[in-house]
Amino acid sequence: MTAPTVDVHAHVLLPEVEEAVAGHPGLAEARGLDARRNGPAALAVNGPMVGARLPALTDVAVRLAAMDTAGVDVQLVSPSPGHYHYWADRQMAGKLCQLANEGTAAHCAKAPDRLHGLGLVPLQHPDLAPALLDHALDQGLRGVEISSHAPGRGGARGVELSDPRLAPFWARAEETGALVFLHPFGCTLDERLDQWYLSNTVGQPTENAVALSHLIFSGVLDRHPGLKLVAAHGGGYLPTHIGRSDHAWRVRPDARDCAREPSSYLRQLYFDSLVHDPDVLRELIRVVGADRVLLGSDFPFDMGTDDPLGALRAAGLPDHDFHAVRGGNAAALLNLA
Repeated sequence: MTAPTVDVHAHVLLPEVEEAVAGHPGLAEARGLDARRNGPAALAVNGPMVGARLPALTDVAVRLAAMDTAGVDVQLVSPSPGHYHYWADRQMAGKLCQLANEGTAAHCAKAPDRLHGLGLVPLQHPDLAPALLDHALDQGLRGVEISSHAPGRGGARGVELSDPRLAPFWARAEETGALVFLHPFGCTLDERLDQWYLSNTVGQPTENAVALSHLIFSGVLDRHPGLKLVAAHGGGYLPTHIGRSDHAWRVRPDARDCAREPSSYLRQLYFDSLVHDPDVLRELIRVVGADRVLLGSDFPFDMGTDDPLGALRAAGLPDHDFHAVRGGNAAALLNLA
């Protein structure tokens, strides 16, 4: 039986989450930082872009029609990364994640044979993350989406994915078999990227590379070898530049907190196919293996693709690899019939 075509990188917008934070001073501060990072030209484009895509982000019928047009049978739907709100205090963070989990589950329940969902956990409060992962799973979701880190507030150090306080979360994700979808939002290079949409085009792959490096070099993946982690945007810059990490591991004692060469850990992870270049996609598959790459579109945003299958075909892969990336790998990962 042929596996369905599965897109693991698609988003939903949840008005109830934004209603819950409306008017909060922390939201104004976060939006101010976002404005500085993106710059005025990007903000002038972002608003109309998202507005034009609201139906696809909220209406299941519109989503399914777009999937049919693209030849996608199944989507793994995650909240828009703008819903992270890692500035929120403990009480609000718990409420927001519950709203996101319940809202995503309700959206997917309107087409349960075609839509599966991911929820949220508050990285800024690591001790809350295991219980909120369980909450997501209790809603019937397949796991959760996280950013590359949770920024600190008031000069405090933020929470990197290597933070020891996240150990119970990683353990619970491994124990339950939950998927963790790594999707950065915002880049700490800040105003250096505030022109030409560098905040996204350079910022997102940079954040992916930094976050994955924290997981690898810190030994998180040694301690949790069964973790099912999917990196958006093909893992950013790391897979195609992993040789430099291997060299550092070999020659520098301060880069030896992981047991093996960093490149070996890439085959423990999964990566979506959204790299916008057939040569890069082929290189990603060469480095991590065809069984570790999953179809991704970033539906329905402008930095994604309306034709993920076309982008995959452009790589000219052998049939076996093509069908594995098209849906076979994701079907196995999600236990789809």
